[in-house]
Amino acid sequence: MFKGIKKRVKHFLNRNTDTAFNNAEPVIVSRDKHPVSRKQISNNALKVLYRLESAGFEAYLVGGCIRDILLNHNPKDFDIATNAHPEQVHKLFRNSRLIGRRFRLVHVHFGREIIEVATFRANHPEDTKPVAQIKGQHKSATSNTGMLLRDNVYGTVEEDAARRDFTANALYYSISDFSIHDYGQGLKDIENRTLRMIGEPSVRYQEDPVRMLRAVRFAAKLDFDIEEATQAPIPEMGKLLLNIPSARLFDEALKLFQSGHAEQSFRLLREHQLFRFIFPEADELLNEDEPGFIERLILCTCQNTDKRIAEDKPVTPIFLFAAFLWPKVQQHWEEQKAFMPPVPALTKAAQLVLDQQVKVTAIPKRFSTAIKEIWDLQLRLQRRNGKKAFQLLDHPRFRAAYDFILLREQAGENLDGLGVWWTDFQNSDDNAKQKMASKAGHPRRGKRPSGKPSNNRYKNRSRSRKPKDSAPKSSD
Repeated sequence: MFKGIKKRVKHFLNRNTDTAFNNAEPVIVSRDKHPVSRKQISNNALKVLYRLESAGFEAYLVGGCIRDILLNHNPKDFDIATNAHPEQVHKLFRNSRLIGRRFRLVHVHFGREIIEVATFRANHPEDTKPVAQIKGQHKSATSNTGMLLRDNVYGTVEEDAARRDFTANALYYSISDFSIHDYGQGLKDIENRTLRMIGEPSVRYQEDPVRMLRAVRFAAKLDFDIEEATQAPIPEMGKLLLNIPSARLFDEALKLFQSGHAEQSFRLLREHQLFRFIFPEADELLNEDEPGFIERLILCTCQNTDKRIAEDKPVTPIFLFAAFLWPKVQQHWEEQKAFMPPVPALTKAAQLVLDQQVKVTAIPKRFSTAIKEIWDLQLRLQRRNGKKAFQLLDHPRFRAAYDFILLREQAGENLDGLGVWWTDFQNSDDNAKQKMASKAGHPRRGKRPSGKPSNNRYKNRSRSRKPKDSAPKSSD
């Protein structure tokens, strides 16, 4: 994929990476020596770039969009870096919004497309204090663990390049002369398909632990190798992800597993011991998964998700989380069935699992409700006799629950041909459906454990009532 640019810029790529940011002198690749064309750039992004330049500001297209164009990928979005402060950008665009507190940004809206504009960042002063020790509005602040809580120290384009995470993302496309400015041998790393952290990896991970997840995501997405020094601290520093808000981790989970490279993301997360910080209970069961069913279930889920994305079909986190968490639900379900009937036992198990997971990844209620419905239908789809089969067919979550049945069977779970039955039922005419439903029996119910009292609160209920006094009342 990189052949188009490889020959054109090879003579620019002989510098030492370790000193790339010390001299702050970029390699500048002129337009006639790189393949990035304005035809490949969003018209709305070009409008923002030109307006910033006409207002007297520096403006560059930066980061992943340039990297993706060089790799012959279609950029998902276009980000802009400028020396204009957020308030100045906001004044230039009536269709913009100021967002962010930790990292102040401007979003310029063009219908559904959003162009993100960020001001050049600089290194933080050495006397930056933990946020708990300062008051008022501050441009820079850290937590007690060294994580950046404010990152609004503005600087030059050279300083901004040093603040970026990976060399492949430190490429700047200038709208003034259409050249590419490479501040950290990003072009060479793209050519070698290497993901390299800018700066000292352990320090950068401490500043923002989510960079470890980003390293895995980019490696999976781009089919890059994570450079040795970049990956070395990850297993030890993964615990810093415990300090990340659960809402942010939920967003990162979606990026990892719903961008078309879920299977490779899962494998890399496990390899670098990070999966346990996103799905801790699933990871715990994976470590005890001798038959391999749980790993197969997760891999089948990832493969099916990747296939749907490749076919331009919609995907939802509902199905993903339902599959990843199902083995733990099954474990709790078996435990709860010793004390209550299967249906309430499954409900209790589902709630226990979700209560733990939302502490890590803040699953929105609209998703968690749907997840519980899919789990509930795993039991109800077994009870398909008579009218129940037709009623289940009309359930709004039937298709997702049916797909999950097929997924469980694909992973090797024995469901006595339940998936085949429902497949045949859907493909049959009305008469055949009636016959299938009439022949389908109830699933075999397990016996109540010995010594356990009945859960039917109405059973053995005393119906005796105090007899009415039939003697006539005396009248005085």
